[in-house]
Amino acid sequence: MRVVSLVPSLTEAIAVTAPGLLVGATDWCSHPAGLDVVRIGGTKNPDTDAVLRLRPDLVVANEEENRAPDLDRLRAAGVEVLVTEVRDLPGGLRELRRVLADGCGSPVPEWLDRSRAAWAAAGPVADRPVPAVIPIWRRPWMVLGRDTFAGDLLARLGVVNVCAGHPERYPRIPLDELRTSGAELVVLPDEPYRFAPGDGPEAFPGLPAALVSGRALTWYGPSLEAAPRELAAALRAALR
Repeated sequence: MRVVSLVPSLTEAIAVTAPGLLVGATDWCSHPAGLDVVRIGGTKNPDTDAVLRLRPDLVVANEEENRAPDLDRLRAAGVEVLVTEVRDLPGGLRELRRVLADGCGSPVPEWLDRSRAAWAAAGPVADRPVPAVIPIWRRPWMVLGRDTFAGDLLARLGVVNVCAGHPERYPRIPLDELRTSGAELVVLPDEPYRFAPGDGPEAFPGLPAALVSGRALTWYGPSLEAAPRELAAALRAALR
């Protein structure tokens, strides 16, 4: 079987679980290190001609990371396209099983069971829920809104997204509104925007800032096993 992945977390999941199946991946597919496959552009602008030249039996994609016109073109050329939809942890675990077992014909990997167990054992990082704002971009400011995988992971650690009731999943909200949202914490991942100690926390004076791994917060794949430990450590450090 020949597989092309248009989603970094799925690229890692397939490469770790079924080495040899992947023949193409995006420029953003950074894990596992040293992955030797043909690069076919970005998640939002893949070179569909390059994908077709690889003669894939399956292309794996995601409904929010990839654009429908690109996927439609691949389908029109006769390629099977499996599109995941992930809004929470159970959905992420379920879709991983669908991609690996149903799509790639691989046995369910042990890391998937270990990831499920790791999150089942995870608990709150504080003695009460902590209201937080979770930016994912600046210029303009964008944050996590409703029904997001990352928001669900944080909720399992006792961090409550103050924008979870917004009608949009990734709303643009003026900074002044974020500052007066009632948040007691700002969570700043290093992707898709690379927030850093000198780029992000200064916009929220008086709020503790947790700088977290974007891979731990937003990827559904082998990183899920260590994610509760990594995220909890960053959150506790900020709340001390």
